[in-house]
Amino acid sequence: MKYVWIDVDPGHDDATAILLALHCPNITLLGISTTHGNTSSDWTMRNAARCLHAFGASSRYPDIRVYPGAPKPLLRPAKHDPEIHGVDGLGGVEGLPDAESPEVVRWLAKDADGEHIRALEGLSRAVKKTWNRGDGHKVTIISSGPMTNIGLFVAIYPDLLDAVEEFVFMGGGVGLGNRSAAAEYNILCDPHAAQIVLDAPVKKTMIPINVTHTAIVTRAIHARLLSPATPSPQDANAPLPKASTNLRHTLSTLIGFFADSYKSTFGFNDGPPLHDALTVAYVSQPELFKGTRYRVDVELTGTHASGETIVDVWNYQACDETCLGNGKEELHRHSVS
Repeated sequence: MKYVWIDVDPGHDDATAILLALHCPNITLLGISTTHGNTSSDWTMRNAARCLHAFGASSRYPDIRVYPGAPKPLLRPAKHDPEIHGVDGLGGVEGLPDAESPEVVRWLAKDADGEHIRALEGLSRAVKKTWNRGDGHKVTIISSGPMTNIGLFVAIYPDLLDAVEEFVFMGGGVGLGNRSAAAEYNILCDPHAAQIVLDAPVKKTMIPINVTHTAIVTRAIHARLLSPATPSPQDANAPLPKASTNLRHTLSTLIGFFADSYKSTFGFNDGPPLHDALTVAYVSQPELFKGTRYRVDVELTGTHASGETIVDVWNYQACDETCLGNGKEELHRHSVS
């Protein structure tokens, strides 16, 4: 069993990561924190809560809550991506409850005074409780957005790092960018927070866009999502089957909007890449992946390459276990097998 905290910025693909985390039988989900990124921090908080309601969280996790986090990066102005995700982060998605409805608000963590409990407080409490001074379990922390909350956790709670089994994050690229010529969006949004996490003396697993761009929701997969019992259409122009449940319809509208965005912006004609879901898939089923250890740093000051993940594939600064804690970190660069 893996004990997991996820930090997200929903976001269409973040929504699928939440869905997987809720329903993977070998994962115990401790909580969800949200951050700026695909849209504003207020929208990401509410979108995560909307997903908990739509994805049936109450059946397994009636007490789980959403903890809002950083509204902006450590040093840089906040940036959002409405071209890909719409203004509210879940553009085009049908079947979700209204963001202000009681069934959404109930999932937001509140204190006795009715104020939001913030991400760092929720995460640190969950890690302490789960670790129980070494008598409990270590926590795997998943990030599928800018790593501002995670960087702050590393900086503020160094005494809790022994309780962290692994940081798993979707972000970066090996010689590849998507929202600049060189940088992937999550790292570009807050490169300084990413470097703080890379410098932490804890195992890290980076799932870069080189990998996530191979996890495509093709038309055949989309058809199976809508109606598993219906044969997949052989003709690319044939209509997709009708959704067999309301949730399948909601997920189809999510995939459809994301597919249109990726086709118009990046030229993905076969379907959209399901970036963030791979973080949860890796934690739940690591045998589906293979990886290599490399040192990774983030370009923080470059005029043209700020936010680029510098992956030392030639091992000029090879890392071993003695690297932990002195700035010479390594990650596992995974690919789907």
